[in-house]
Amino acid sequence: MIKTPSLPLGRISLLLAILVWLALVLVDLVRIFGMINNLDSGISEEVTWILEILFFFFVYLVYRHIFWKNRQADFLTLIWRGVSNGLFAAGAGLLTELIYLTLGESKIGTDPFLNNIFYHINFAWTSAFLISTTLLWRHLILYQKNKQVVKQWRVFELSMLGALFFVFFNHNNFDYSFLFGLVILLVVSIRLAVNLKWIPYLNFKEKWKTLLFLFLILLSSGILFYRVLSYGNEAILQINLTDNLFIMALFGFVFAYGLFSFLVTLFNLPTSSVFEQKLTEAINFQKLSQSIQPEDNEEQVLDILLDSCISASYSDGAWIELNSKEQIQLKHPLRLLDQATQTALAALIPKETQSWTLSPSTEQAQTVRLNHDVYKSALLVPLIVNKSIVARIILIKEVKEGFNKEMMSIIGTFARQACISVENHRLLNQAIANERYQEELKIAQRVQKALLPLELDHPDSFEICAYSNTADEVGGDYYDTYQVDAAHFVVIMGDVSGKGTSAAFHMAQMKGVFQSLIQLGLKPAEFMKKANAALSKCLERNHFITASIFEIDTNSQTFCHARAGHIPTLWYKAKEKTAEFISMEGLGLGIVRNPSYQNHVHEKTFNYQKGDILVLLTDGILEGRNEKGEQFGYERLKNLVEANPQLAPSILQQVIIDSLHQFVGGDGMIDDDYSLLVVKFTHPE
Repeated sequence: MIKTPSLPLGRISLLLAILVWLALVLVDLVRIFGMINNLDSGISEEVTWILEILFFFFVYLVYRHIFWKNRQADFLTLIWRGVSNGLFAAGAGLLTELIYLTLGESKIGTDPFLNNIFYHINFAWTSAFLISTTLLWRHLILYQKNKQVVKQWRVFELSMLGALFFVFFNHNNFDYSFLFGLVILLVVSIRLAVNLKWIPYLNFKEKWKTLLFLFLILLSSGILFYRVLSYGNEAILQINLTDNLFIMALFGFVFAYGLFSFLVTLFNLPTSSVFEQKLTEAINFQKLSQSIQPEDNEEQVLDILLDSCISASYSDGAWIELNSKEQIQLKHPLRLLDQATQTALAALIPKETQSWTLSPSTEQAQTVRLNHDVYKSALLVPLIVNKSIVARIILIKEVKEGFNKEMMSIIGTFARQACISVENHRLLNQAIANERYQEELKIAQRVQKALLPLELDHPDSFEICAYSNTADEVGGDYYDTYQVDAAHFVVIMGDVSGKGTSAAFHMAQMKGVFQSLIQLGLKPAEFMKKANAALSKCLERNHFITASIFEIDTNSQTFCHARAGHIPTLWYKAKEKTAEFISMEGLGLGIVRNPSYQNHVHEKTFNYQKGDILVLLTDGILEGRNEKGEQFGYERLKNLVEANPQLAPSILQQVIIDSLHQFVGGDGMIDDDYSLLVVKFTHPE
């Protein structure tokens, strides 16, 4: 695809404007030559009017392009363009008049051809000044445009377009139709001239410059208008601007808007300082709103707040007092004061107003009279975040009662916004910390899941399955199996005191101890003694672990059991069709951290038969409560197993879990980790 180059519209329009102007000069000179020599030039006056309209159109395009390129420039830069065009056009006109005054009644001075050439030069510069200034006014009028203003400007443009072709209607005569059209256009121009919303955005210095520039534009337009009127009586001229409705309407619009702008700017001078103050306050408010980012600190917003309060109240000094409970430090808490003066002034402020306890007397800004040689009044502004005073700003002035209601209002607004920024910053940091904590918990969950075995070691002579759920994101319940040899298998169930991340951490320690010691071929009681010695060195003093361990011998159809303070294991005896809890003595691991622990460990060997079931569990199941506060308890679990002994371990396990959830009404009332491990012996008789 061929990309067509963009056309330089500004240069093309300028070239066409020059060519049309040269054609206009040539046509008028030919017509003047015919008039002087009583010859028919063959060129009608309509040709002059058409060339005149084309010249206006191309000049409009030239300056429209210039203003579009500079649309982002400030007001003074744009107004200066109008000033430069006006001064040049007025200077050219005055220079021409000076030349003719010098020539007097000489032959050159009275030459009609030379006179028309100079007239066309003045016509070109006058038209350029009026059109460029009109486009300048357009930019200012539409600075804060709305639907009504845009509509008014379109009406003005259509009216000026009609004035451009009005010459074909009245044939360039000064008659009643001309006056009627001029009055209508002046009314439209004056209506537009009241749109001066750009002036309040100038500061004091800019308004003085604007007044000078507007005065020069008015002066230039006055000089050019006088020149047009002076040429109006020349009978030999082919272009009489005095009778051109378009040019006269432009003069009226340029002068009306320039005069209105000058007067309004002049009357706004006394209020410039007030507006600048309000603008500064608005900027400071915006700074406060955007002052804290996640990577920043709270000291930054307090610095901005202190400077903003000083600016808004014209204070002669200030400082910030920080609550000792807050983790905030300021490098520069003083403004316009030395440390000795601040200390002396702080001593003059009543103690009751400096309390850090939130109360009706401390949560509002307070004014204080100071008995000091220099400073006479103070304003105390508390900064309250999350119902706590985190800091207090003290502003001082050298005059009595120096803080009026308006000052206190804007300072209060600044303080509230600063407090919102600080609170949002803290909430954001807390949210980031929570998100980081959640990510850490997810990692902990993955680690914990990895600690619990996906497959449980067992032979064909018995089936085994396990289930675990945590009260928090991670928990401390533990179960595992280990195959010692072809006929010996170890099953363990543990429960760490407490819950959450600390319990999960100790659960990981328990797994390491189990996997290390069980490979030594220890019997259950000996394992408990060694595990207690190992865990006593790494568990926190207020933590312990309960455990139940079984060594299953498939050859002799026995299991050896030891318990360390854990929930008794439920044993269903298929031959007797009853279930009972294996009650054995035992003390939790880590409770007694000396050799006397061996006195609390016991083991016992039991014979099992086909169809027998072992249900190892943690206390989260038995302690689950319903809405009445009743616990799930031992008896309910015992009855469930006795009623479903024929089920496979996985199905029996699901029945127990479903019954637990149904009992408590979901898992909302289970406030502890709960785990379940079911072993069912299926060996042939």
